[in-house]
Amino acid sequence: MRIRPAIAVASLTTALSVSVLPATAHAVAPAATSDTTFSDVVVNGGKDIVLGLTTKKTVTITWTATDPDGIAASWAYLWHGPNTDDEDGILGAYPAGTCEVPAIADPTTAHCTVSIAVDAARDLDHNGLAGTWKVLAGAQDLTDDWTEIDAAGTASVKRLAKATVNASPEPVKKGRTITVTGRLTRASWSSDSYTGYQGQPVKLQFRKKGSSVYTTLKTVTSGSGGALRTTTKAKADGYFRYVFAGTATTGPATATGDFVDVR
Repeated sequence: MRIRPAIAVASLTTALSVSVLPATAHAVAPAATSDTTFSDVVVNGGKDIVLGLTTKKTVTITWTATDPDGIAASWAYLWHGPNTDDEDGILGAYPAGTCEVPAIADPTTAHCTVSIAVDAARDLDHNGLAGTWKVLAGAQDLTDDWTEIDAAGTASVKRLAKATVNASPEPVKKGRTITVTGRLTRASWSSDSYTGYQGQPVKLQFRKKGSSVYTTLKTVTSGSGGALRTTTKAKADGYFRYVFAGTATTGPATATGDFVDVR
């Protein structure tokens, strides 16, 4: 936690809508007790942030800031690294948004939202950035005291994965063996390419023609270069696909179903 006493800053006044300000330098005053608290911190609607090599998306952070002295402004951004003074990644260091402060009903509470424009090609330059990111949340109260919490919440940033599938031969006689191949890859921000993801469990699923439901036939492990290969018996016309559930650093992937005509 960081707490700063009143300093020379532009005057901020409480209103029904207060601008979200960027966090400033981390100079701190001698130890003090802050009455500011942050709650209900949610990033990207609670969903993982899955990014490929060139993905561009808007990520929101919502939170509630409370202080008995009233909230003049509040801010938040995502960071990754050992600490905020030695971070190796920041998303939204200068966010834009609003904090709604119902001055008459409860001037002590602000409901805040910021929107962060994330550009994978610009913001992510190595694979070590995949995983858990932390939310820095800060606020300025009406007495001009500033508080920052380095880990008010967390978010999961993952590498985009892709899966392919090819079932053959086609057409095939009923009861004959079908060989199902494919590949599991994921975005490498370090090499700016998609690379094979080896040693991962991947489900082979089948959907009978005319049905909307896939069923799992077996689980295979991706080999060298992310290669997928297994066999199954031809029973009916339908679609085969590979499905990868994802990991702590990599998002899920589902191949587009490949149709096989069984005669």
